[in-house]
Amino acid sequence: MKTETEVISTLGKWGVIPVVVIDDAANAVPLLTALSQAGLPMAEITFRTPAGAEAIRAVVDAGLTEGPAPVLIGAGTVTTVEEVDTAVDAGAQFIVSPGFSRSVVERCQEHGVTIVPGAVTATEILACLEMGLQTVKFFPASVSGGPSAVQALLEPFGSLQVIPTGGINPDNLSTYLTIPNVVAAGGSWMVPRAAIQSRDFVGIGALSEQAVALAMAIRQD
Repeated sequence: MKTETEVISTLGKWGVIPVVVIDDAANAVPLLTALSQAGLPMAEITFRTPAGAEAIRAVVDAGLTEGPAPVLIGAGTVTTVEEVDTAVDAGAQFIVSPGFSRSVVERCQEHGVTIVPGAVTATEILACLEMGLQTVKFFPASVSGGPSAVQALLEPFGSLQVIPTGGINPDNLSTYLTIPNVVAAGGSWMVPRAAIQSRDFVGIGALSEQAVALAMAIRQD
């Protein structure tokens, strides 16, 4: 199991994190292959559909998380301890939750798997810090105050690391990535659900290349 430091470092390496909604687990391996070839070897596969756990397992069973160019695969929209167990059993290397649940965090810690819970208020952030967490998901970013809210919350929590997600796209990506302590931004614009369903992995690869290039350019400015 990768350490929390290793996971967060990898998530932040490319500046963007593909948030995937997958309806057919058979599309998982070609999707992650396309992402990897596009220079974005990671994905948060959400548990918004019944195929989520099976998709993660397919990626792991295919050996994509191993070797000289491994992909990082996580489970998103995890809201119960049962889903934590399912995700870990499938091979998820990190867990993302839309909000803060002490029981979910505790189960992840029992498994030794990295957990990034949602937190959009000072109270939620304090709860995360009390449990030894240093990285939170600011979700849904666009309707929770956006970049200005992220900046305001970072004022009293200087060591906190943030992954804003929700309503982020190429047009507003820079407003988040230029904020100190923002690890990366989660988004689905490079992995459209319809494109996955139609198996347009070439198109997804092109969008992913553009996303990485944009994130790198923003960080270099």
